Amino acid sequence: MPKVLKTPLSEEVVRGLKLGETVYMEGVVYTGRDEVHLHALEYLEKGKKLPVEFKGCALFHCGPIMRKTGDKWQAVAAGPTTSSRMNSLEPLFIEKFRPGAIIGKGGMSQPTVDAMKTYGCVYLAITGGAAVLAAQGIKSVSGVEWFELGMPEAIWILNTGNFGPLTVAMDAHGNSLYAEVNAKVKENEKKARQRLGLA
Repeated sequence: MPKVLKTPLSEEVVRGLKLGETVYMEGVVYTGRDEVHLHALEYLEKGKKLPVEFKGCALFHCGPIMRKTGDKWQAVAAGPTTSSRMNSLEPLFIEKFRPGAIIGKGGMSQPTVDAMKTYGCVYLAITGGAAVLAAQGIKSVSGVEWFELGMPEAIWILNTGNFGPLTVAMDAHGNSLYAEVNAKVKENEKKARQRLGLA
């Protein structure tokens, strides 16, 4: 049976996750893309209080499509954003705010892998192109912060249950499925060139 992770995540739980493991999320998940990262770091620099607690959280790289009925929001679609957009900001964000997990697609840079190893965080890959399926794991929306940034850039506070499947694609020990795949691709390219006499 796949493991179910409940937020907030302790460092012990995070460091116990294995590369390639399939997990599901339960509890509060925050959305956060470029603007949330920038805004949060600016708040920290100015000594301003953040509207949510990122320590131990699951931060979803997602710009959801939301619908409001009366005074309640509902997630219509919640597809992952390509995480490499946040490469320049994520290592510092992890250092300063200590999230337990980043959810996204496509993987992230080596400096982010290094920050995850140092501070205890994992990258959980979710299937791209399955925005409606992802939204089914969102049971309700508790609220929204920084809505002035726009719907896709705000912090949406999502209550999840059976959210996934998610794959541990970068663990808290410096390992990355993406790095492993890249290494194999380079090795295969080298062998192919050797066979063709191009090496």
